Amino acid sequence: MTRPALDLHTPSGAHRLGNSLVALAAALVLGGCTNLAPELKRPALPVPATLPATPASQTAPALMPAWRELLLDDRLRQVVDLALAHNRDLRVAWLNVERSRAQLNLADADRWPSLSAAAAASRAPNAQGQQGNSLQAGLQLSSYEVDLLGRVRNANDAAAASLLATQAAQRGTQLGVLTQTVAAWLALVADGEQMSLARQTLANRNQTLELTSLRQRVGAVSDIELNAARSLSAAARATVAQLERQAAQDRQSLDLLAGQVVPDNLLPQASDRSEGPWLATVPAGLSTDALLLRPDVIQAEQTLAATNANIGVARAAMFPRLTLGANAGQASNTLAGLFRGSNFVYTLSANAVMSLFDAGRNQANIRVAEVNRDVAVAQYEKAVQTAYREAADALQAQATWGAQRQAQQELLDAEQHRLRLTRMKLQQGVASLNELLDAERQQAAAQQVLVQVRLAEVLNRLALYKALGGESQ
Repeated sequence: MTRPALDLHTPSGAHRLGNSLVALAAALVLGGCTNLAPELKRPALPVPATLPATPASQTAPALMPAWRELLLDDRLRQVVDLALAHNRDLRVAWLNVERSRAQLNLADADRWPSLSAAAAASRAPNAQGQQGNSLQAGLQLSSYEVDLLGRVRNANDAAAASLLATQAAQRGTQLGVLTQTVAAWLALVADGEQMSLARQTLANRNQTLELTSLRQRVGAVSDIELNAARSLSAAARATVAQLERQAAQDRQSLDLLAGQVVPDNLLPQASDRSEGPWLATVPAGLSTDALLLRPDVIQAEQTLAATNANIGVARAAMFPRLTLGANAGQASNTLAGLFRGSNFVYTLSANAVMSLFDAGRNQANIRVAEVNRDVAVAQYEKAVQTAYREAADALQAQATWGAQRQAQQELLDAEQHRLRLTRMKLQQGVASLNELLDAERQQAAAQQVLVQVRLAEVLNRLALYKALGGESQ
């Protein structure tokens, strides 16, 4: 390309350079005046405006407590700290955020010209056939797209929305790791309590079996009653083995969530009971607007914003693309000449390209972008509906779990009283051994179910915390 020389020491040369710089600046300023992306509108919420009313509901917006305020046991807080620091899923989520941030920086860099220093040397025959040198050194403005139709800006907006979506996904992963770790730790509490009950039941049934064997030898009880006692003792041993296996598996699950082996001093102790208290009260408002702050809903909304911006990128490809370039520096056939002011040269260039025939590729890209936007709308609406269902389920279950726990406690009290009376009647000879064995079985079953109901109640409170989006950001 021919490089017209310009002498800055002459008024005409300086004037032409000034006009060129003004034109370049005007092109940069006018870049991005038009945006071909459709207006982004949040879809109407496909759920009722309010959550189901419960005794715990509040008319005012509820402020979620921080997770440290939610957890009432210091050991549990420390285990969650381990999980948030070492969980591998959370580490991947953080790295995804860093990757999205780097991609946004790449997209943002396209909005600005790239300026570089350049030097070139060549030797070739001139018009007279004599070998000549050509030396050039200066600054180079790489091909810069004038964003008249908003293509670059929309690409940048899409990358920014993708970053926000990834950050929301990371927050959702963090909330998931938090709740799963708490649930695994509380499961170990229930495992320990059920293990203690099962071992006590086994000891009682072994004692009953021994007494039954003695009475059978003297003919006081039949073989049928002895076999019933043996059956209950074997069932108790099977329950202990099952609970030992379950406790070991729950311990492994907790270690996996924590990303390392949890120290024994942070694990539940034998004296811990499922009734707690382990978790603080979770406030719940009535408005569904709180669901819009859930990480998964925010992620779906930002994904929708990114796909909407990509429509503008696809539409801009239908129109000419204007790019600018420039070079300015010294040119000479000798090295010493590069340092003379009279050897200053520059080049300005503009290039406009428009596709005339692409076999429908651009139209297809627009259609793909529009369909992706429609898919994102459906996914956003599904995320809102899922959030509503989870929050409504947890809210409505709060009261029913409390009622079930109370009823189960009353059932256990009744079975324990029945067992005491049956033992007294057996000693007096007015009750059979089968009645005692049945009373022991019913009382042991009621104890185990009560532990499970208590665990389910506290896990439902944890599910409500997660369903409402966790702590306020």
